[in-house]
Amino acid sequence: MVDIFALALSHGLIALAVWRLLQRPDLDREGEPPAPRRAPRGQGMRVPGLVAEPQSEEDAHTPPPGAPGA
Repeated sequence: MVDIFALALSHGLIALAVWRLLQRPDLDREGEPPAPRRAPRGQGMRVPGLVAEPQSEEDAHTPPPGAPGA
């Protein structure tokens, strides 16, 4: 009984994924460039160890957190 349920569930989820993929509107367009993706607003990507450029004169004279003498 559990084997039948597991098979039905897994095959049902695969069928659902295929159905949703077939309903995508971009499958009907051939040769068109994809729509440009908008960059998320906010602070952007943060890279560990990379010091950002100061935004103001006051920030230029303040050592970054974790710097020696801070």
